Amino acid sequence: MSFRTFVGLASACVLMVLHTPVASAQGNPVVVIETSMGAITVELFQDRAPISVENFLGYVDAEHYDGSVFHRVIQTFMIQGGHFTPEMQSKPTRPPITNEAENGVNNDKYTLAMARTGEINSATDQFFINTVDNNFLNNGVRDFGYAVFGRVTDGTDVVDRIAATPVTDTVPNEPVVIQSIRKQ
Repeated sequence: MSFRTFVGLASACVLMVLHTPVASAQGNPVVVIETSMGAITVELFQDRAPISVENFLGYVDAEHYDGSVFHRVIQTFMIQGGHFTPEMQSKPTRPPITNEAENGVNNDKYTLAMARTGEINSATDQFFINTVDNNFLNNGVRDFGYAVFGRVTDGTDVVDRIAATPVTDTVPNEPVVIQSIRKQ
């Protein structure tokens, strides 16, 4: 094999690796969040946040998120959803889960994290997508932190559109509906 042929094959292999979806390479589950503003594809970090991913997929399998809304939108912070209907009625939840914020994954732009109250282990069905790097939400920075369990791999433009939607007191003026979340 000539050097030129070797370089050509090596380049082709590098291109194949670069175009192979990360989720497939790592074996992590992928979901598609269909919203009234477009689709968001998310790789779930089952390897780093198994409790959070199992919890989230349980809600996905039960179609719990269908018809819920992004009810809290702060453009330079995050978009939060998963619990309320367009009429701002709560959906029933399962018991809270253990907070996995110590998993070493940061609340970087376009990552998904479990929303919770002031109680460390209070996350149920609500999640948020960071719209900027939110280092202060990481474990040990100001408190226990918020468990990151996934990242947007496609549809960042949709996240940005949702983040830019007009709001009143962080609630979108027009509901941003989560039509469905399904495993890919």
